[in-house]
Amino acid sequence: MICRCPHVKRRHLSLPYHLQVVVFLMDTQGTFDSESTVKDNATVFALSTMISSVQIYNLSQNIEEDDLQHLQLFTDYGRLAKENSIGKPFQKLQFLIRDWNYPYEYQYGAEGGQMYLSKILQVEERQHEELRNLRMYITSTFDEIACFLMPHPGMTVATHREFNGKLTDISEEFKSELKKLVPMILAPENLVPKLIEGQKVKAKDLLHIFKAYMKVFSGNELPEPKSILEATAEANNLSACAEAQDVYKTLMEEVCGGSRPYIQPHQLEQEHTRIMNKALHAFENKKKMGGDERSSGYKKKLEAELEELYTQYRAHNEGKNLYKMFKTPSVFLMLAVVLFLFSVFADMLGIQSLRNLLQMLAMGCLGMSAVWLYAKLSGRIRETGEWLDETADTVLDLLRNQALGPHANQMHVPPAGPATSQDKKSS
Repeated sequence: MICRCPHVKRRHLSLPYHLQVVVFLMDTQGTFDSESTVKDNATVFALSTMISSVQIYNLSQNIEEDDLQHLQLFTDYGRLAKENSIGKPFQKLQFLIRDWNYPYEYQYGAEGGQMYLSKILQVEERQHEELRNLRMYITSTFDEIACFLMPHPGMTVATHREFNGKLTDISEEFKSELKKLVPMILAPENLVPKLIEGQKVKAKDLLHIFKAYMKVFSGNELPEPKSILEATAEANNLSACAEAQDVYKTLMEEVCGGSRPYIQPHQLEQEHTRIMNKALHAFENKKKMGGDERSSGYKKKLEAELEELYTQYRAHNEGKNLYKMFKTPSVFLMLAVVLFLFSVFADMLGIQSLRNLLQMLAMGCLGMSAVWLYAKLSGRIRETGEWLDETADTVLDLLRNQALGPHANQMHVPPAGPATSQDKKSS
């Protein structure tokens, strides 16, 4: 359960077959009292029911007709949800009747509680049509409805101001029934994982669920059941998108992650296409509320997000390209060597002025290599480093044009990255 200021406890438990779940116990403030508005009460009750796999409805002494009326919002939601999905929208509703005063009619515990609940939810002809419908809708909205009758904890608990939770002050009868109740709900074999559309909700999916429901319940009025259904469908689709992204990231990390070597751009694009198809397949395979019409919009958004992720992986992969990384200093070092060799020839020919000029230019190239290295390692004078990169590219283009002549542009290899449609046509 959840409320505006919940008291939350979290615990990891192992289910049979070595499955692990996280159990959130969320306790709400008392509802439908004199200190809170009807809207506040209904919001607390609605959020706790929508989020919980087991909703414990804690009532005093018995189940009144008003207590059933508070479930009206969920019966309306349930009817609408069943039109758009298979199965019941909610999982377990556990009535917990405290201070039960009639053990001679229905004994304490689960067995007596179930008999009492059957009587309360019984549909009879003499009932008003609205009451009959309410009972039928409640039973059709939850997979399981149970009831547990708890005895009074004792007069010391009820009347002593100094009571501080000592077990010795609590009646033995109460403690005996409590030992039966807790395992019924929290024993590993009895835990009920949260499901939406038959899919188990992962811990990370809770964020999408919380955001979607809080958006709906943040207004001044209680939302219509249709709005709640749309919020559930939104959370469901966002969860499917997140799962598909996880598939994409996991597989792409295996291809070009931090520890993987550089991969050729065309190979990376092929892997991206293959992995993206797998991610979209994972999205389509997950059951979602709202049908194909609603999920198609989320699928388009997912495709755009995966393409954006691919851009990041592509840039990261290019950062591993040693040739591209050291292209600029290689060009200047090559120029320095060539200029130095020409200076040697000039010296042999006795042209001292030309030799001195060529040696100065060679030293200048070495100096530019040193400046580029400083810019890259220190992160300073970045503009100078970028200018040196552009200069090196210009030198390479000039050399390529001189070497290949008029056919240089036709044979020019495009920069690393996926080919555009125009590139493909020209190829």
